[in-house]
Parts: sequence; structure tokens; C-alpha cells
Amino acid sequence: MLDIIRRFFDFCDPEDRRKFRLSVALGVLQAFFQALKIPAIAVMMRAILSGHITGRDALMSLLIMAVSVLGESLVKAKSMMLQTEGGYYACAKKRIEIAEHMRYLPMGYFNRNSLGQITSVTTNTMESLENVATRVIMLVCEGLLTTSLIIVMLFFFDRRIALVLLCGFGLFMLANGALQRAAAKLAGRKLDADAKVVEKVLEYLQGMAEVKAYHLTGRKSRELNDAIADNVQVNTDMEMTLIPRMTLQSFIAKLTGVMMVFFSCLFFVQGTMDTLNAVLMVISAFIVYASLETAGNYSALLRVVDVSVQRANEILSTPQMDITGAELTPEKCDIGAESIDFSYDRRKIIDGVSLSIPARTTTAIVGPSGGGKTTLVNLLARFWDVDRGAVTLDGRDVREWDMDSLMRNFSFVFQNVYLFHDTIANNIRFGRPEASMDEVREVARKACCHEFIMSLPDGYETIVGEGGASLSGGERQRISIARAMMKDAPVIFLDEATANVDPENENELVSAIEALTKEKTVVMIAHRLKTVRSADQILVLDQGRIVQRGTHAQLMAEGGIYRRFVGERAEAAGWKVRQ
Repeated sequence: MLDIIRRFFDFCDPEDRRKFRLSVALGVLQAFFQALKIPAIAVMMRAILSGHITGRDALMSLLIMAVSVLGESLVKAKSMMLQTEGGYYACAKKRIEIAEHMRYLPMGYFNRNSLGQITSVTTNTMESLENVATRVIMLVCEGLLTTSLIIVMLFFFDRRIALVLLCGFGLFMLANGALQRAAAKLAGRKLDADAKVVEKVLEYLQGMAEVKAYHLTGRKSRELNDAIADNVQVNTDMEMTLIPRMTLQSFIAKLTGVMMVFFSCLFFVQGTMDTLNAVLMVISAFIVYASLETAGNYSALLRVVDVSVQRANEILSTPQMDITGAELTPEKCDIGAESIDFSYDRRKIIDGVSLSIPARTTTAIVGPSGGGKTTLVNLLARFWDVDRGAVTLDGRDVREWDMDSLMRNFSFVFQNVYLFHDTIANNIRFGRPEASMDEVREVARKACCHEFIMSLPDGYETIVGEGGASLSGGERQRISIARAMMKDAPVIFLDEATANVDPENENELVSAIEALTKEKTVVMIAHRLKTVRSADQILVLDQGRIVQRGTHAQLMAEGGIYRRFVGERAEAAGWKVRQ
């Protein structure tokens, strides 16, 4: 139990840890004020038993009781404020820390780890910590500290009763240990089941079009229902497993109180304890029972808190790419690769690739599907690190650059564009957040999207749906190009930027790309013949190796994969629908 509390405190940052420790210290003070009720009662009982109650006795008892009640109320209020601040701030900071940490994880991490798992940690797990953990930790600490303080005080009144309480407290801790071990076996299953529900809900919603198109409603509904049913079963198993142990724990707390009362009465009858002490011991028994009951009931959730901390720490302990290089500014922005290899899940994707992309030239990467084109671009942009060899920018290994200074030189236009749930203006501003509205309109015009933006209900202030779902594919692409223009980086990566565009939008999009890439170093994955023809060099990638390189004319004369690629595209372009 104490190890879990320590690990939770270590999980928090120093400022929030200080708040929690101060809250615990105030909990001790609260226990002291609560225990002051005993001497307040003792003063009155002594006067009653003596048969002579004076105004001084009544005033003294009232004063001690007032100090007890007022002190406990004030200290408890301050302690709860610190707990609340510490809990919410600690979890908010951890969410930010996790987000910042994930920025510098290799992209392969997000392939191996489902969106549901990551989402569950940053939502369910953090919410569990901020709403449950702080209250659980503090109430358990207060219950144990109050009991410990009463044990110490009882040694000054009657050591025999103090020893009875000490033995009962020991048995209580043994029962609590059994409870913690049982909870440990189920806490991981509970969080896994929670994550599975999130994963299946996200999968069901994101794949709704496919579910309807292929009539997968029944099967996908069953998968979601099974995840929910499993979650219910795990939570039920947890309750059924913990309730008997919590009952035992509660029984020991009650039995301890009963034994304190029994021995106090026995010692009083035997004449070895006076009336005043006997009454005080009985009152102490009720206070002890309440403290142990509170600590015991909430301690059942400590293992969930512990596993929640572990899940968050698993993400934070995932090795990042080395981002601590030098703050550099390139002179030419040429890109190179020297005998680079890259494997994913023991399958080699890139095998001994070397290339040179001079500054302010356009390089097109073509080849069969699955040949490694996207992976190569990801390596050049340092979304992943190579297993062997080196990728260079301006002649320096990209791993020598500070990650932020490296990324300042790159802009991206992806095949699948993601727009955030925000205004169109702010989505364009992601390239440069401080940009003025006039600058936003200027790049929108260059990206051929000003007209369609102005036709929207609120123009540039129109809120786009999450992912940009309220816009067409071509509109999203053009906003993405405007965003890249706003950043104005010297190197542009294009991944099938025109693949999903309607023919009527293609000319506008091509014009936008030409404006974006003017005087830039361009690396593009392309399948469209018009785009490939104009490239300064073409790299043909097959099974992770560059099998051909040169200009369009050179590769057409050479034959091989590229000429077949051109022939297939020309044949496809010549297809007609006949009546």
C-alpha cells in the first residue's frame, strides 16, 4: 500500500507532489484536531465523576471542543483544496507531457499501438487518476495516520488498550495486503477492457462507411458488444472478488473496536481502569473504527491507481528518437542517403538505398505498390530513423540536427489530409500561427482555395469538421497546400498529393502545387504521368531498392519498370466508355 502511494507521488511533478505532501501533513494535523475531542470529553467526564462541575471545567471542555471542530474544518477544507488542485494539475500536465513525448516517437510506434490504447490512457486512465486517485490516496493516508496517532495517544492513557488496537491494526493491514494482491490481478484486466471498448467504438465510428457499404453492421456490432460485455464482466469480477476481502477488512476494523470496548469494560470491572479512562477508550474505539473503515474501503482502488500510473509511464518510457542535436540552419537544402537500410517487424523495407537530391530540384519516386516509396520518404523526412547508413540534409546527418530545427525546413502535403476541428483560417495558420488574416488570404489565393472558402457560410471563420470531413478531398488538399505555403519551408514532401482529386479540380490543384514548389527542393511520390515527366530526376523503387534512376527521357530509352509504368498510365488514360 505504501509503495503504491510512493509511486503515485513520484508520478507527479515536484510542484504537485509538494501540494500532496502538504495535504498529507494537514491530514496529520486534522487527525490531531479530531483526536482533541477525547481530552475535551475527558475534562467533562472528570468533573462529572468528581460530582463537582465548575464553570472553568465547562469552559475548558467547550474551548477544547471548539478548537477541535474549528481546526478540523479549516484544515480539512485546505487539505481538500490542495488535493483537488494537485490532482487536476498533475493529470493535466501528464496529458501534455504524453502529447509532447509522442511528438518525438518514431511513426512505427503508432502502427504497433492502436489508437484505442493511446486514447484510453490519455482519457480514461488520466480521468481515473484525477477523479479517483487523489481522493483515494488522501483518504487512505488520513485513515492510517489518524489510527496511528490514536495508537500513540492511547499509550499515554492505557498501554493495554493501545496494544489491543495495535494488534487489530496489524491484522487489518494483513487483510488489506490480501485485498491489494487480489486487486492487482484484476486491475490490469480492467484497464485493458476499458481500452478495448474505446478502441472498438473508434473503429466502429471511423469505419462507418465501410460497415454500411459491405453490410458489416452485424459483425462489427458484435465486436463492439463483445468488448462492452467483456468490460462489464471484468468490472463485475472485480467487485465480486474484492467485496469478500473488503468485508473481512471491515469485520477486523469492527472487531478491533469491539475488543477495545470489551477489554476496557473488563479492566473497569476488575478495578484496574478508572471510569474516566474506560469511557475514553470506548470513544476512541468508535473513532478508530471510522478511520480504519474509510482507509479500508478506498484502499481497494489503490491497485487501479497503480496500474493507471504504470500505463501512463509505459508511454513516457517508450524510447524517443534522439532529438537533442544542434540548432542548425541549412545553406542549400540538398538531401542525400548513403546505403540506408530499414526494417519493420523484422521485414526489410528499404535495402541499401543511396541517393542524392540537389537543392531546388524535383525528384519523383515511382514504383510498384508495396515497394517502399512511402517508407523512403518517411526516412528522408526523419519520421523514422534508419537502421543502417545515414540520411543527410545539407551534407549533415539528420540525427545531428535538433528535431525542431530540422522540421522547420520541411513542409508536407499528404495523400490523406487531416484538418483539425477549427476554423479554416486557423487550419491554414498551423504553418505559421502568428500569421495575419491578410497573409492567410494571400496564401489561400496562391493555393487556389480562396474562392471556395468565400462561398462557405462563414468564409475563413467556417469551422471544419474533425479531420475536415465537411470538405471535399480536393478542398482539403488545397487547404493543406495553403498550410504548407504559409510555413514556406525550403523542402517539400508530396505523398500522392493529387491521387484522390476529381478531374475538374486537378488543374487548380496542379497550379497550387506549382506555386508551392517554386524554387524549392521537392521530393514526391507520384503515379500521374504529367507530374512525373517534369521531374529533374526519377527514382524507381522496387522491393526496397532503387532499380532505375534518371530523367523521363533516359528511363524511357532504358526500358524496364519505368517504361512499363508509363505504358500502363498511357493505356489507362486512353480508356473510354462506349455506348
